[in-house]
Amino acid sequence: MSEKIKPEKSEILSQEWTFTVSVSNIGSKEKVVMAGNIAELGEWDYKKVVLLNHVEDTNIWTKTIIIPNTCDVFYRYAICIINEETKDIIVRRWEANIQPRVIKENMLHPVTDTFGEYGGKQNICRGWLTSQSLVQFKFNNNPLKLKSRFVGRLINIKVTPVKLSFGAEPQIEDSSLSTDTADVEIPVGVFVEIATLDNDPTICNLQPQEQFGREYKPNDILIVNVLAPNPKSLAYLIDFYSYSTRASVEEPPCHIGYTYVLPNMFKPSEGSMELPVTCNVKHRPLGTIQFEYLIVSPMEDSLCNMETTYAKHWDPSWTGLEVGHRGLGASFKTKEGNAIRENTIASLKKAAASGADMLEFDVQLSKDMIPVIYHDFHVCISMKRKKEVDFTEMLELPVKDLTLEHLQKLKVYHLVEGRNHETLFFDDDLEEHQPFPTLEDALKKLDEHVGFNIELKWTMELSDGTFELNNPFDMNTYVDKVLEVVLKHAGERRIVLSCFNPDICTMVRNKQNKYPVMFLTVGVSEKYQPYRDPRCLTIPAAVQNAISSDILGIVVHTEDLLRDPTQVKLATDVGLVIFCWGDDNNDKNTIKKLKEMGLHAVIYDKLDKYTTKEVKDIAVPTVAE
Repeated sequence: MSEKIKPEKSEILSQEWTFTVSVSNIGSKEKVVMAGNIAELGEWDYKKVVLLNHVEDTNIWTKTIIIPNTCDVFYRYAICIINEETKDIIVRRWEANIQPRVIKENMLHPVTDTFGEYGGKQNICRGWLTSQSLVQFKFNNNPLKLKSRFVGRLINIKVTPVKLSFGAEPQIEDSSLSTDTADVEIPVGVFVEIATLDNDPTICNLQPQEQFGREYKPNDILIVNVLAPNPKSLAYLIDFYSYSTRASVEEPPCHIGYTYVLPNMFKPSEGSMELPVTCNVKHRPLGTIQFEYLIVSPMEDSLCNMETTYAKHWDPSWTGLEVGHRGLGASFKTKEGNAIRENTIASLKKAAASGADMLEFDVQLSKDMIPVIYHDFHVCISMKRKKEVDFTEMLELPVKDLTLEHLQKLKVYHLVEGRNHETLFFDDDLEEHQPFPTLEDALKKLDEHVGFNIELKWTMELSDGTFELNNPFDMNTYVDKVLEVVLKHAGERRIVLSCFNPDICTMVRNKQNKYPVMFLTVGVSEKYQPYRDPRCLTIPAAVQNAISSDILGIVVHTEDLLRDPTQVKLATDVGLVIFCWGDDNNDKNTIKKLKEMGLHAVIYDKLDKYTTKEVKDIAVPTVAE
């Protein structure tokens, strides 16, 4: 009988691994989770995160998992709220180093991690909107008008979300219905944060709302953010407090009045209200409160994961970058405009080949909601009169009223061409020279090594009360359409998103977690009419807005910088990235001066003429680096 052959001992392909992390400052409803690159850790999907177990009476969270030992395992920790009914995950904070944590395949012994600290760095990022929405209240331009006895007294403003439960037990007593709403239980998963845009950076950052709200001083900009899973089920109680003239330092402020905001009073994305303030004691009118609001909804299709984020990342070596304005430059501002039409694939390619680190261009939506690259809100199309065959008349139309097919097939003229009845470009039949390329085309056709600074075009209210464009798309819809294309087609390209409208910046920052956002501002200028929004009026205001919005930085008008170069440090001293734009940049000496001032990037025309670079030396950071 032949001897039985014993099977070879099978190779061990996996092992138990105990993940342990120390976490401080965690809320009572918050949980610690982790995500990673393997199936056991959800493959970076925030919906499949692994919940750790809390070790009682400690700040330690732990979980033992079987992981493969044939490859490196990458992972991150996050702090989340988990809705027990819907199982929705709300990411509150997460580790944001470019490199995730790693367990090398030859590592044998787990260690205790510290949340947010590894690789010699400490980096924790705010979460983004997954299933919850953001309702933002903006109090500015001295919005509170009260009876004469309160004139000159400082007033505290407090916003409290109240769950509506018609036919059930009331959530809050009538009349605000007490002198203090601190005892009102805010629904699970709802958070209220507040910031005052002020020269003091410690109050520019969003912080949990205080017991008696925040003091409003003349000309303050007060921002209150309410994060809520289901904002349509919430009303908002706005309370007003003031210190008695005879009060001692230790005494709390007196509750003087209140008003309610019901969910059916909001428009879909943005608007303003003026509401009566009711006296807390006599329940009679005390005055009025005026405020603006913004509602940011999560994107319907979740295109974000937890693999990496560049939202607040900027390599220290990235300074003095050269950015091609509308590609190779504006075509219609001067008679010496570029030979290649602005914002075309041809212009973008020429700027990239000339050494641009990044390309700046403008994006708006066609009537059929396709993001197209074009600067002006309006275009001209030619019409022939019935009885005058040789005479053409120009009709001015908003870009948003024409479909992509109309924009690309009709003979469309720039406003300058239409108003002057003078055609400046004759090469539109060449595909890459045609106006209105789509954002998707640009992402696919331009070499991936060159970065994009994508400006989202959105109407703004001017100081005289007029608007640059009437009746635009719904703001949430507009931002979602642009972000969907970027998140699907950007690949490894370096992307910066920017806008002159601070509310768009807030939306872009909160709807996605991958790309950085920068606030464009005109500041103090003799060339442009100012906007009404006080966040847009000066560089200090822009800095404060960037801090409160938790975005990467600001893009300032060079006219304002040259007037006062010390303003660069206002941004850099608080860790913001700063770019600059403007006609003043179209000069080699000015570009050199701006770089010496510490600008991270200079946006200018005719990059092929003014650049001092010969090669493109900025590489896109990837997880593998």
